[in-house]
Amino acid sequence: MTTETDPVTTSTVELQIGGMTCASCAGRIERKLNKLDDVTASVNYATEKATVTAPFGTDPQDLITVVEQTGYTATLPAAEPPSSEEEAPQDRELTALRQRLIGSAVLAVPVILLAMVPALQFDYWGFASLVLATPVVFWAGWPFHRATWTNLRHGAATMDTLISVGTLSAWLWSVVALFFGTAGDRGMTHAFELTISRSDGLGSIYLEVAAGVITFILMGRYFEKRSKRRAGDALRALLELGAKEVAVLRGGTEVRIPVEELSVGDEFVVRPGEKVATDGVITSGTSAIDASMLTGESVPVEVGEGDAVTGATVNEGGRLVVRATRVGSDTQLAQMAQLVEDAQSGKAEVQRLADTVSGVFVPVAIAIAVATLGAWLGAGFPVSAAFTAAVAVLIIACPCALGLATPTALLVGTGRGAQMGVLIKGPEILEATRTVDTIVLDKTGTVTSGAMALVDSVPAKGVDRTDLLRLAGALEHASEHPIAQAIAKGAAAEVGDLPGVEGFDNVQGQGVTGVVDGHAVVAGRESLLADWAMALDGELAAAKAAAEAEGRTAIAVGWDGQARGVLVVSDTVKPTSAEAIAGLKKLGLTPVLLTGDNRAVAEQVAAEVGIDEVIAEVMPADKVDVVTRLQGAGKVVAMVGDGVNDAPALAQADLGLAMGTGTDVAIEAADITLVRGDLRAAVDAIRLSRKTLGTIKANLFWAFAYNTAAIPLAALGLLNPMLAGAAMALSSVFVVSNSLRLRAFRASA
Repeated sequence: MTTETDPVTTSTVELQIGGMTCASCAGRIERKLNKLDDVTASVNYATEKATVTAPFGTDPQDLITVVEQTGYTATLPAAEPPSSEEEAPQDRELTALRQRLIGSAVLAVPVILLAMVPALQFDYWGFASLVLATPVVFWAGWPFHRATWTNLRHGAATMDTLISVGTLSAWLWSVVALFFGTAGDRGMTHAFELTISRSDGLGSIYLEVAAGVITFILMGRYFEKRSKRRAGDALRALLELGAKEVAVLRGGTEVRIPVEELSVGDEFVVRPGEKVATDGVITSGTSAIDASMLTGESVPVEVGEGDAVTGATVNEGGRLVVRATRVGSDTQLAQMAQLVEDAQSGKAEVQRLADTVSGVFVPVAIAIAVATLGAWLGAGFPVSAAFTAAVAVLIIACPCALGLATPTALLVGTGRGAQMGVLIKGPEILEATRTVDTIVLDKTGTVTSGAMALVDSVPAKGVDRTDLLRLAGALEHASEHPIAQAIAKGAAAEVGDLPGVEGFDNVQGQGVTGVVDGHAVVAGRESLLADWAMALDGELAAAKAAAEAEGRTAIAVGWDGQARGVLVVSDTVKPTSAEAIAGLKKLGLTPVLLTGDNRAVAEQVAAEVGIDEVIAEVMPADKVDVVTRLQGAGKVVAMVGDGVNDAPALAQADLGLAMGTGTDVAIEAADITLVRGDLRAAVDAIRLSRKTLGTIKANLFWAFAYNTAAIPLAALGLLNPMLAGAAMALSSVFVVSNSLRLRAFRASA
């Protein structure tokens, strides 16, 4: 293989891994792959995937072979998910596991009852227990024994080794006691104890331990696997959101084709109630689009000709014709799904620690079990008591919960974020959200809407406000200038349909003129009205000066030889920004408003939303210097932005959050993408990230504390092996269930 490590000469391969039963399995595969030249691999136990970065041109089959030589299976992910009639491999595995669990439970329950209740122990009951327990040990427990043998051939030990050695030892001991000891004698009874009996050597059998442990661990593994499937439901739901078919216009006729056959430039029809097939631009029609499944925003958005629409959103109103601009893996839905999947496949620092610990846990557990056996025998206790304590240590030490602690929380947390329109790029981002204390907010497009709007109208004395809006709105409607369009839109919203314009003229850099309803109307700078011998009176001049002092744009309007009013246009603050700022402060963050606008405008916006610190009149190229300066002052900085000029600052910040309504460059530079154009999504992103990190730490604490406390109890003989098996299985179920609580996380919006 080449020794090149330049990013251009490498490619990333994803493999679906089969046969893993615990975190130490994932660790073994990871170590084997990383031994290859210039290969970097990360194996995730929860998602059952390996992400491998290898030199460009590496044959994926070579990587698959390495995994198979390690004792596991590996395949390239299917290009398409299985159809509803076709069962996924994970579902088949779950079905097989359920069948083994049911079979073992039916056989093991009588064995456990016979061992626990002396009144049920009839003559030669031990042999009946042996008949019932043997299928449990060898058929239901076969996956453990097979994995143990495979691992031993490769010189390794995993959780399966502990289970297999423990249960086979208990079964073998029982066979010897029944046929060569006194346990098979007529009238032989013994009572079940929570702790280990220190009595006669071959007078006791442990078939309830062998059958019970396998049943409990199968139960734990079944619920664990089912919960892991539920943990990934959000991503699967995201992938399945898209339309399956689309009505394409071919020669003016609608032709229904699979959405995979759609090409950029194709025009397709979206009827009321249908999903938009792919990202595109509306070429005809008006409607309301429900984007809640992608953005979490419940209010439909009005759209019309020229507006962009996103694939998988739902057409709530009229018939639309859309021209496809992005298809397949380039669509926003596909990119969102990829971001989520990448985050779920990554590893946070806390998980790397857990992987390291679980990797050495199994050999350490075996060593402790051997030491326990020796210590009990050395202290003069019967072989049966020593053996039972050693088996309890083997079973209780399984590091399942440790391996599941981090990835299951990541699965659920990032999946829930995707449902709310919050895309977290990687697990290491969670660590950053915990330490951030300052959040820098770009003004335009983040705190404000980024679009001009009519915010005030001041008519002259004797002029009706409706006439001012109707005549000025009609004149400006003929212009394409953003300020003119803002006036026309605001006027139409208030007075309804606008009349037509005759003799329209655009005076470059000054304003516009035209005839509306027989009136010669002029709108623009004060100097343009002066050219038409129209002077602003004292009241209008004061209104204009006041608006400009606040950083707003004032448009003078006159007709029939007299100034008639002033219209004020401004970039408006988003209605949810003040609530978002309050939410950020509640999280312990200090908001800072950053803008290139003049200080008067910036301070007015800051006062409106509740921001105390303002950094104004900053050139776009200098935004990154502001972030660097704050970091130099000891601040841990988050940055929220949406424009190309925000990208360097987003990359420099300790945590970058890009508004999904912004540019692709900004989104690429950020750590978290907020699909909604609503600042409250930033609050949700930080809350969710911190909640997910807290869940990971709680899971790890439980897993570490459980093993730390339980192993000494087992070694001291204070834990029956069957109860150890139940406790071990329940610890894994607890960790996964704790992670699933993140599904109930609610957005503040």
